[in-house]
Amino acid sequence: MGGVRKTALMSQIWVVVRRVLREPLSARPLSELAYVLLAAPVTVLGVLYVVVSLAVGVALAVTAVGIPLISWAVPSTRGFAAFRRHRAAGLLGRRIPDPAPFRPPPGFLARVSAGLRDSIGWRAIGYLLLTLPLDALGLYVVAVTWARGLIALTYPLQFALGVNTSGFINGQVRQVVLVNGTVADTWPAVLLVSVVGVALLLAAPWVVRAFLRLDGLLMRRLLDGVGAAARIRDLERSRAYAIEDVAARLRRIERDLHDGVQARMVALTMNLTMLNETLGPDISPQSRNLLTAALDHAKDGIGELRHMVSGIHPPALDAGLETALGTLAARSPIPVDVRAELPERPTEAIETIAYFSVAELLTNVTKHSGADRATVELTEADGRLVLRVTDDGRGGADMEGAGTGLRGLTERVGTVDGRLAVDSPAGGPTVITIELPLHT
Repeated sequence: MGGVRKTALMSQIWVVVRRVLREPLSARPLSELAYVLLAAPVTVLGVLYVVVSLAVGVALAVTAVGIPLISWAVPSTRGFAAFRRHRAAGLLGRRIPDPAPFRPPPGFLARVSAGLRDSIGWRAIGYLLLTLPLDALGLYVVAVTWARGLIALTYPLQFALGVNTSGFINGQVRQVVLVNGTVADTWPAVLLVSVVGVALLLAAPWVVRAFLRLDGLLMRRLLDGVGAAARIRDLERSRAYAIEDVAARLRRIERDLHDGVQARMVALTMNLTMLNETLGPDISPQSRNLLTAALDHAKDGIGELRHMVSGIHPPALDAGLETALGTLAARSPIPVDVRAELPERPTEAIETIAYFSVAELLTNVTKHSGADRATVELTEADGRLVLRVTDDGRGGADMEGAGTGLRGLTERVGTVDGRLAVDSPAGGPTVITIELPLHT
């Protein structure tokens, strides 16, 4: 067993060593090196452009030229950011979405205002200013790893050809000057320098890649054209589509069960009833009992199927939420008043969530509150659907109460950014308010 583990460990070590040895010769490090070398000059030009433009604009702010100059300079800085994004996509495979193009409204004052408020342009300025020292660090990293590594690797050749030397001393062998003025004037020392060069070249891809991670983090923070707000909107649209799709699927399932399986079960029950009535008295008691049992099972199956169908999508919701709540109140063991005032009909998914929420709350009222009466109010406020269920019971309901199901109800309404509030002092009354969006 120990030999197997040792073999596996050696295999993993060899995989790592092989990757380290191959990495400097692969295409990716060369692309990363090209990105660093190309990005730095553009950053310098961008910073000079920003500094000069803003400085001139601020200096001329007391005139009619300064503010318009700044409003023009801010969005025009997008070009430098676009260069970085495109180079990162082409050389590093880093995909940063482009922002929407800057399209100022017509009119001079409107254009100036739009330019000054161009958040993408200001973020590009911030990116350029922050990447200036970062790019300087990148060039230093390249110089220390790639450049010095190549120079050190080729020291034996330089030593043999007399290149990069400090000349002769007393007619003796040439001296090869190393970093920081250290001198190597023997072949063992020169070969040691070459080994150091190999080590630097092996480390170069990984060190440069670590630097590029900082650049990538900064780029995603400042140059991402989509941004967090747009992603949230996309997620909200995707969630709304998913919720509506589920509601539509459940409605189709309910109709299929109602029009298909349930209709067949009803036909089967009718046939069994007719068969039971048409059979003569000469049928054996055992057969009669089997037929009666089959008829009872069919009737029970219809009842269970109807209950399951109503749990998937209550048919009363087809006529609207107010009608469905009225039907729900009519089936309640205690009197329930329903007051509904909605200027527009919510979407199917919201109606379904609202219906089952009221059904859960009325069940809680019946089981736990000891109330004699309940009220269901359905209104609209600030573009949201407001459900309020009130009872005159003993109160004391809370999220942690056993058997209330309020925590599960909170999670259900939370799927569409809904809110649930409980006001239930000891002695009552209990008021539970649910807010839902009218549309998902």
